Amino acid sequence: MPRSVAVAIRSVLLTADPVRKAMAARAVARDWRLGRLAFAFDAAMPDTPARPERPELLPPNRMPKRGRGGSDRARIALWHALAHIEFVAIDLALDMAGRFGARMGRDFVSDFLAVAADEAMHFALLRRRLHALGSDYGALPAHDGLWEAAHETRHDVAARLAIVPMVLEARGLDVTPAMLERMHEAGDMVGARILQRILDDEIRHVRIGTMHFIAYCQRNAEVPESLWKDLVARHFRGGLKPPFNDSARLAAGLSRDFYAAIAC
Repeated sequence: MPRSVAVAIRSVLLTADPVRKAMAARAVARDWRLGRLAFAFDAAMPDTPARPERPELLPPNRMPKRGRGGSDRARIALWHALAHIEFVAIDLALDMAGRFGARMGRDFVSDFLAVAADEAMHFALLRRRLHALGSDYGALPAHDGLWEAAHETRHDVAARLAIVPMVLEARGLDVTPAMLERMHEAGDMVGARILQRILDDEIRHVRIGTMHFIAYCQRNAEVPESLWKDLVARHFRGGLKPPFNDSARLAAGLSRDFYAAIAC
């Protein structure tokens, strides 16, 4: 009898070392895809994943300013912040599959394990970029706001889908084009290629979250736009602030009918 997908996911969530976690996430996704893991949920997901000793995690209001311009310090701070987002995103996708997969089904598990593998690949690319700048992941402090959103929605799959893919990841669709433009202006083609790859993948990730949210609403006789607005009001601290990348959001299935009326 193969080990369960829940046991495999829990093991990765409890892996603290960033490189080992990224490799293990990709291995679990591959093993699931190849039929080596059973669709069984005999292990609970931890409330908090294991974290490395570094980076130091600070409240968002205590995070140091990144600085401006093209200095090495500012560039390192940017890539480090992005690496931390992708590192936490590995856990977000794994927890989604392991915590809610029994209820949501095999396709849900497949989709979010594939997302976890993508996030692990993104983290590896960003860590390599930090190495090229003479730094590494963990060299600077980071904040844990992303996981706080996951913890807030740990008992409700609709809320988790509404907040994590459809708010937090969708925000990445909004801010990445401006970063891409700065990379091109600075002549950093390597950085631009990394950001373009992440943007393309994140459109798909938001689409996956939106698709499963809408399917949940259809099964439960809910109006997707109305339920999403209610869940965002209850579980998301802070407002949805423009500008929005409407074309990327629409490509991800997230039309303005969801977010336009509640934008700050």
